[in-house]
Amino acid sequence: MTAADATSIEVRVRYCECDPMGVAHHASFVPWLEMARTEALRASGRTYAQMEASGVFLVVTKLDLAYRRPARYDDVLRISCVASIVGRARLRHEYRIELVGAGDEQADRLNDQPLASGATELASVDATGRPCPMPQWLVEIVRA
Repeated sequence: MTAADATSIEVRVRYCECDPMGVAHHASFVPWLEMARTEALRASGRTYAQMEASGVFLVVTKLDLAYRRPARYDDVLRISCVASIVGRARLRHEYRIELVGAGDEQADRLNDQPLASGATELASVDATGRPCPMPQWLVEIVRA
């Protein structure tokens, strides 16, 4: 993933996303990926709502996350997302989660190493849940 290809968002780790030790629960990462994926589409000029209104839905068929270091309460994270077409009805997103802000006492945690990296694959389906080709406008956005 290169910075030029990626759409990035920043999130602050909320208290409700952490365990009693102030470490972000592993399940908290999944919604952050979805947020990045949604904003990547929005940055292209379309929204999930518009896509769904046209009768096309994207469903997650595969999720892969590699955790390297913990995220902690009140950390600011950058989630970068880049998409690629992997088939007539499948789309792949790759993610990188980096720490971009930590409390003063934890400034030594800031470096270029990702906290986590991952990927999702999504299938294009119609309103009945049956696979359908990816819309041409989405293919053009991803390949651009």
